[in-house]
Amino acid sequence: MSDVIEVRGLTKVFGTITAVDHISFDVREGEIFGFLGPNGAGKTTTTRMLTGVIPMDSGSVRVLGHDVRTDPVPAKQRFGVVPETSNAYVDLTAWQNLMLMGELYGVDRARTERRSHDLLETLGLAGRSDQKVREYSKGMKQRLILAMALLHEPELLFLDEPTSGLDVQSTRMILSMLRALNMDRTTIFLTTHNMAEANRLCDRVGIIRGGRIVAIDAPEKLKSATDRLHRIEVSFDGEIPAGDLASLDGIAGAERTGDKWQITADNPDQAIRSLVGFSGRHGAAILTLQTLAPSLDDVFLKLTREKGP
Repeated sequence: MSDVIEVRGLTKVFGTITAVDHISFDVREGEIFGFLGPNGAGKTTTTRMLTGVIPMDSGSVRVLGHDVRTDPVPAKQRFGVVPETSNAYVDLTAWQNLMLMGELYGVDRARTERRSHDLLETLGLAGRSDQKVREYSKGMKQRLILAMALLHEPELLFLDEPTSGLDVQSTRMILSMLRALNMDRTTIFLTTHNMAEANRLCDRVGIIRGGRIVAIDAPEKLKSATDRLHRIEVSFDGEIPAGDLASLDGIAGAERTGDKWQITADNPDQAIRSLVGFSGRHGAAILTLQTLAPSLDDVFLKLTREKGP
């Protein structure tokens, strides 16, 4: 499988602030790659350099085999961009915006009209295609700019916070379409704050902090590597002193939360056996017991909280 994005030593400085600091990574053909980080970490700046919107200060970027610094046009003809803020012309209708995109990308009129009709229908905008965009809700505008980015059937799609601030219906519609596009082998580069969204969609994620990449891997691998202590949640049908649980074999700590106990264990199998034995010895029946895997939120918070590069 080839790489559709190759980033080496990418750097961007604004005055005294290094927004992106010599980062390197690849995005593979056919994957959904999530680019995560807190506000000000360098996500949007990176995306703008990858798409040729702003120049890089040093490093190199190759997109679909083309150097973005020296040969950007052939790459731009093959990818689509969905920015966080709508870039549709508000005094034009949705149909007129799509016709304009067809002209900009050099798509013939008949194909532009067919694609526009299909995209507006799929994204629930067909009934409003002759309405000016200034009258659209935020969700409708976001669906329109997705249609505009997909008009020329790009091989690669860049999305910057595509569901930020949207209602549930628009969010579900956009995520469903992204899954369908990826099933058809469209590579997707997704910037998002939504960890649950990234966890559901992404084959791999890269986490950036302070302009530097701190981790890149599949979500499940990042989860397993981040939390060396396993967590177990258990509830009993009676009161249990905390000291009794914390002293059991395989258990590193026990904390009461509501009517449940949150157990940390370095050996989950031994800890569960200890809990079952404890239950039998003390006549305290176990009502619920489950192991808790770390979430992508846990990974994100740990990696973006840590100090140093």
